[in-house]
This record gives sequence, structure tokens and C-alpha cells, in this order.
Amino acid sequence: MTDNKPVRVPDIIAMKARGESVTVLTAYDATMAGIFDQAGIDILLVGDSLGMVLHGEENTLDVSMEDMIRHTRAVRRGTRRALVVADMPFLSYQASFPEAIRNAGRLLQKGGAAAVKIEGGATMTLLVERLTSIGIPVMGHLGLLPQSVHQVGGFRRQGSEKNARNKLIAEAIALEEAGAFSIVLECIPDDLAEEITRQVRVPTIGIGAGPHCDGQVLVSYDMLGMTEKTPPFVKKYAQLGKAMTEAALAFAKDVKARAKK
Repeated sequence: MTDNKPVRVPDIIAMKARGESVTVLTAYDATMAGIFDQAGIDILLVGDSLGMVLHGEENTLDVSMEDMIRHTRAVRRGTRRALVVADMPFLSYQASFPEAIRNAGRLLQKGGAAAVKIEGGATMTLLVERLTSIGIPVMGHLGLLPQSVHQVGGFRRQGSEKNARNKLIAEAIALEEAGAFSIVLECIPDDLAEEITRQVRVPTIGIGAGPHCDGQVLVSYDMLGMTEKTPPFVKKYAQLGKAMTEAALAFAKDVKARAKK
């Protein structure tokens, strides 16, 4: 999609039917959102990954609803075209349906998101159905679930064994039936992602899941070369970390030398 018409949830679903790939990047502030929006990125995901790339945490578990609302609102202000999707952070939706509905609503009402993303399969289908029934679009998330990092023993590839593969396929179908408009597939075998993509009618968005998904997402700081440690599947499209270091060194040199502009 290359025009300036705002991207809506039905547009994302229609892209799969047309065989058009969906582009997704994480964004956490208005400036970065504006840059990606001008580049024509279809979905800007305000990821709870901000806990790691912005706040220096080891995982995403410390991110709060207040963090997500503030960053989502900033991304919304910098966006004119892209669909803004916000992660629901850890413990914002697991405790009860009323609390999950209230928090999802806050991300739309206070943060300006157009949709929310929820991690989990079978245990989340009833919640997805409940949210979508009251007009809150939901993006699903299967495979490696960063909010369950302690339970799975780290950031490990998922779905390699037969039972796990069959479970993920069944969960993807269940999420679609519950009303999810798209499903992130993270760190699963390429052929499994291809099979899931074939079996569901909504777009699959891959991250470390091979080239056969209907779209791809990356953490923008990884993609731009701004982080030292990145997953092995990340392609770095720039080396902004190095460029920023060089710029800061040049600035410091000029200041020390009292150089004129």
C-alpha cells in the first residue's frame, strides 16, 4: 500500500487476499513514527519491547500500562497513515476479563491505538472474542512469547516438536475464529509458519519465522543497527548506532577545540 489513505483493520485483512505483503515496524515515539509512516510502513507496533530497547531492561515484564499509553500516544501523534497497534503489557490482561477490557480500552481511548496485541493461544481465545465483540481489534501472537520468557526458559525457538507444531496450528485457527485480524508468529520453524499461513485467512506476521508469512515485523532499533545484541534472524538495514557514535565524537571534538560552526 503506497497511497496516503489511512490504513484500517479491514485493509490489513484484504492485503492477504490480494497477495500483498504487510510491513510492520516497532515505534516508540512521534519522531520515529513519522519517519516510518512517511516510508509507507503499514503497521506501527508500539511494542512492550520498549522495556528492553529504551529502558535497558532484560525482558518486557516491567513495562506498565502507563508506559504503553504514553508511548502509544506519542506514536499516534507522529502517524498519519499507518495502523497503530499497541502491545498489552504483562498482567494487563491475564487477571480477569473486566480488567483486560478496561486496559485495552485505555490503549484505544487514551493512547490512540487502533488495535491491541495479545500474547497467547488457547488461553486467550475467549478474551479475543470478548474484545472483538465490543469493537476492539486484536492482533494475536504465537510461538515465542516474550512475556512468558521465564516459563519457556529464555528466548528460545518454539514449535520444533510434532505436538508443539500441531498445537500452534490449532491455536492460530482458534485465534482467527475468535476474531483476531492478524497473528504474529515469532521464532518458529519456516515450514510451520508456512503451514499456519496457509491454514488461516488472516495475515500472519513473521519475526524469525521465515519468508512465507504474509508480512514481517522487526524491532526498529535492531533493524537500524542501534542495538549491540540482536537475534540471528535480524537483517540490519542501517548502522545508525555507529553513525551516532561518530557524530557524538565529532561533536565532542569540536566542543573541546572551541570550534566555530
